[in-house]
Amino acid sequence: MQPRHWLARLQGGVWFAGLSSSLRESLLEPARVRRLAPGQALFRRGDAPCGLYAVLEGAIRVSGMGGHEDDSREVLLTLLEPPHWFGEVSLFDGEPRTHDAVAEGHATVLQVPQAALTQLLDREPVHWRELGVLMSHKLRLAFVALEEAASLPVAQRLARRLALMAEGYGDGAPGMSRRTIMVSQEQLSMMLAVSRQTVNQVLKDLAARGVVQPGRGGLEILDLPALRRLAGQAPTTE
Repeated sequence: MQPRHWLARLQGGVWFAGLSSSLRESLLEPARVRRLAPGQALFRRGDAPCGLYAVLEGAIRVSGMGGHEDDSREVLLTLLEPPHWFGEVSLFDGEPRTHDAVAEGHATVLQVPQAALTQLLDREPVHWRELGVLMSHKLRLAFVALEEAASLPVAQRLARRLALMAEGYGDGAPGMSRRTIMVSQEQLSMMLAVSRQTVNQVLKDLAARGVVQPGRGGLEILDLPALRRLAGQAPTTE
C-alpha cells in the first residue's frame, strides 16, 4: 500500500496532525511502507542513521542490553504502537542508533529515509523545530520515568505506565484512549525493572478493584479514571 493510504491513521497522532500540510506532504512523498515479520529488526544498536519511522500496524519493541558482558540481559524501554513516530535522535546528531528496534509480532511501519530528511531540512531549515518538538516530548517522558523510578512505589509506577500506554504516551488525540493494551507481565516487569512476580501481584490488586482485567498477552483497562487516580494523576475530561 502507498504511504497516503495510512494518512488517516497517522493523523490520529497529535504530532503529525499538528504539522503543516506542506510538511506532511514532504514526509510522505519519499516515504515507503515496510512490513516486518515477528522478531525482524528495523535497526540495531550501533547501526548508521536510517531515517524517521512511524508505526502503522502492530508494535515495535525498543530495547537495549544491561548488566555485565558475561551476565547481560535485555532492557525493554517501550513498545511503540500506531501512530507513534520515532528514530529522530540520530537525525539530529548523525550518530549511530542507541537501541534495538524490533517487530513485536507482525508489524508495518512507514520509513522516511535519512537522505530525504536531510535534503528537506537543508532546503527548509524551519522544519527543524517540528522535529525538535518530537524529540523533546520523548525527553520529557524519559526525565519523568527517571524521577518515578527513584521516588515512587512499584504499584504507582505500574499504574502510570499503563495509563501512559492507554493514552499513546501523550501522542493520542485528546480524549482518546485504548481499552486493550497488548503487553505481557514479563514485558511490564522489564520496563519497570522489577520482578514478574511483583507485577503479577500489582495487577491482581488492580483486577480486584475492577480497574483492569489481565488476559492472554495483554490486559483490558476497565476504569481509566480510577487508574489515573491510583497513578496520582489529575483526572481528565473524557
